[in-house]
Amino acid sequence: MRHALPLTLLLCSALLGGCASGPDDIAGTWINQNAIDAASDNGRLREALLAYGPTLEWRFAPQRHTAWSSNGVDVAEGHLAGSAERRWQVTFNRDLQESLVLDGDELVQQPSASAPEQRFVATAAADDELPGQAFEQALYAALLGGDWAIREGDGRDGQVRFHPDGRVEGLPGVEQYALCLSGDCATRSDEHELLWLQNAEQGREWLFRLEGDELSIFVADNQALHQELPQYRPGRRAWLLERD
Repeated sequence: MRHALPLTLLLCSALLGGCASGPDDIAGTWINQNAIDAASDNGRLREALLAYGPTLEWRFAPQRHTAWSSNGVDVAEGHLAGSAERRWQVTFNRDLQESLVLDGDELVQQPSASAPEQRFVATAAADDELPGQAFEQALYAALLGGDWAIREGDGRDGQVRFHPDGRVEGLPGVEQYALCLSGDCATRSDEHELLWLQNAEQGREWLFRLEGDELSIFVADNQALHQELPQYRPGRRAWLLERD
């Protein structure tokens, strides 16, 4: 029995940071619910992501010592290691590190040179989902979920439904949609949010404004010169939708 304690400590040190931080504490998928709540409250998606991002999702596989983070466009893979009780370190490219700690039911990404403090909640995710998809689907459901009636535009008086997986039902000439979360597309309009609408293999960018239960979708008029990056302003309103 005198040898049991040293042996236990030796085994624990070989795991992720010791016995204090069990793998099940952090395993799975965590999403930035604060960003989702802010966007659904005021309809200002880009503002919400800037205020509560840039990290939108974490995914952890402790037994593989691996973590993934997503900002809505890029996915980074890093090495996961426990550092103390309910604390972890994720190292990207050998030099960039993020510190994480469990605070009750929330996972807190500690402030760093690259990001402010951010908070995440655990969520269920399918095994075949890519990192970032859980946040995206939760956001889509919160922001555009429900049934919408077409008040103006093609298909007037029809019913529209935006599914969390990016499918659209009832919007004439549209089968799929995607919201701009970050990256180059976020710089293409000063005030309005960008929406990608696609039918079969053909798609293009539109602008939208969400005010309460009214969703306006505008033609995206490009004000940039031919050789410049697109810079959109709202053109005519193609649809006005009202959530039932």
